[in-house]
Amino acid sequence: MYRRVFAAVTTRRGPLRWSNELAHKHYITTVAAVKETENEYLLVPRLPVPALKDTVARYLQSTRVLLTPDEYSATARAAAEFVSGADDGFDADGGKSGLGKILQQRLVQLDAHEPFSWLEALWLRKAYLEWREPSVVNVNWWCQLADNAALFDAGATTGVTPAQLGRAATLVANILAFKRRIDARTLPQEFVKKEPLCMHQYTNVLATTRIPGPVADSIASAHPSTARHIIVMANNQLYALNVLASDGLFPLSLNALVSRLGEIAADALQGPIEPSVGLLTAGSRDTNYKGYSRLQSLSPQNAANLDTIRTSLFFVCLDNASKNPDPSKNSPEATHEQIFHNYDASNRWFDKAIQLIVLPSGRAGVNGEHSPTDAVIPGNMMDFIVKTEASDPSNAISADVAEVPRKLHWVVDTEIEKLIQEASNTATALIKDTKSCLLQTDIYGSQFIKENVKASPDAFVQVALQLAWRRVHTEPTAVYESASLRLFSHGRTETIRSLTEDTWAFVVSFDQPGLTNDEKRDLFQKAVKSQANMAREATYGRGVDRHLLALRTLIEGPEEAKRATLFNDPAYIKSMYFKLSTSNMSPGDSFYGGFGPVVPDGYGINYAIGKDNLKFSISHKPSAAVTDGGKFREALYKSLVDLKQFFE
Repeated sequence: MYRRVFAAVTTRRGPLRWSNELAHKHYITTVAAVKETENEYLLVPRLPVPALKDTVARYLQSTRVLLTPDEYSATARAAAEFVSGADDGFDADGGKSGLGKILQQRLVQLDAHEPFSWLEALWLRKAYLEWREPSVVNVNWWCQLADNAALFDAGATTGVTPAQLGRAATLVANILAFKRRIDARTLPQEFVKKEPLCMHQYTNVLATTRIPGPVADSIASAHPSTARHIIVMANNQLYALNVLASDGLFPLSLNALVSRLGEIAADALQGPIEPSVGLLTAGSRDTNYKGYSRLQSLSPQNAANLDTIRTSLFFVCLDNASKNPDPSKNSPEATHEQIFHNYDASNRWFDKAIQLIVLPSGRAGVNGEHSPTDAVIPGNMMDFIVKTEASDPSNAISADVAEVPRKLHWVVDTEIEKLIQEASNTATALIKDTKSCLLQTDIYGSQFIKENVKASPDAFVQVALQLAWRRVHTEPTAVYESASLRLFSHGRTETIRSLTEDTWAFVVSFDQPGLTNDEKRDLFQKAVKSQANMAREATYGRGVDRHLLALRTLIEGPEEAKRATLFNDPAYIKSMYFKLSTSNMSPGDSFYGGFGPVVPDGYGINYAIGKDNLKFSISHKPSAAVTDGGKFREALYKSLVDLKQFFE
């Protein structure tokens, strides 16, 4: 199902729905949560509430490139009426007293009642938990990990293999090692230049699960978790496996992990088959909720199973076949969609924050539920588990005394069976209409961009993406790039509106023969400077989208909705209809990553800028005749080559 725009706002994960309720409820349930004042990490400031007139000015600046002069004049009038009475050119134009000021006052009041940030609970609910379409593709991200040469068997495409079990064991051991660092708060303090970043999101990486609800979902998270178990999925069967001793300190040895994982995989293929209840998590959120609630009510055993899943540290999904179209190929291109959605959503639990997926060849990846954390946080964990050589600590539990796995048995009825089939049909249709391709070029990377182009590598890539877009689609489109707000307490993300008048002027001029190279270079420098400035403003809490999101959420009743002239103006939706939705996960040495497009006729593009290479994943909807990931990939590669030649 497509994400539709409800005369509201579109985030990187889709359009938002609105209610009149103040967004100060909290939807993450934590156990033994660590208070901000109790950890030894450097404290960071609260996210300030931006000045209304500043946000509206930035909004107007971002829309100009998308609008005709007449459209822009109408948008400026709508913005002036919304603010009504503010200084610096935003005086009322015959309208009632500005609704924007009233909403701004409500936001200031909301901020005074929130423990960490006016944005935290509001963003979680509106961007994620109220969204009722399936999480697979729409919300969940994927990362395909770099191979371990010692645990990779290119010829293994089916069954349970030593490479698969060995790779799974090493990655599980390393995730447990990372958990110990999170719990002990020994992860190094992170900085941007010399400014500390908020470390709170690490507490939501593990032992975290999205719980379906009737109107909005919730997040169950425990930190530090006392759980000792993970859930292993094989052949759609679920098993609880204790990987820590009763004190939570002694992990299973690598040999014990290999042994127990092997036992699970064998039993899943040979033993009695339980219903594929995991498919419920791939359906719409309403179908998921109906199935979840029905399972709970049918038997105490089901309820206990769901609690076991909820409290588990993470999932391990052992796939018994490589499903890429040509099993003889083992390139990242050939296997990444299995990590993305497994083609039919089988053998997955898409509500778990972290699912470690291992193929028979030993290739591995992670599928992550986006609600509790932004991708850079689990991305840092994945970098650790790939680059760290797994070894047994001195207190590791040997195979002969390791606890045996416990299979989860389910009580189902015809209603559950129908809901499973409904979820499967929905997911299959969604996946069939989602395609993804990869691009890696080793012709240059950040070093060339810094030394030869004298530009920010991220701004350079954003301009290259817009050049590719212009060559394929001609007309400008709103461009989303995610910026981290971790300079602030419990910060998540802000939108970098990467399309500017300057970036578009350059990409239009680049293919015009009438301009000299010097003229084009001048336009390029203006382009990258304007994009870098947008990125800097967003990172420091001076963006557009999150502030306007909060104001729109605080509208009360239909009369106020009529007065919300800025939001009712067509330019508001147009400026947030992100046909180019992008995310930078540099340097990406340890993985490829990606996500689905956020609008039906757009692209979802993840990229990583290495020292000497550039990597991209590009997703699109085949049902949208105007988009083609393969064609865009070709245009992007040519744009990267042309820009290199231009600056050599």
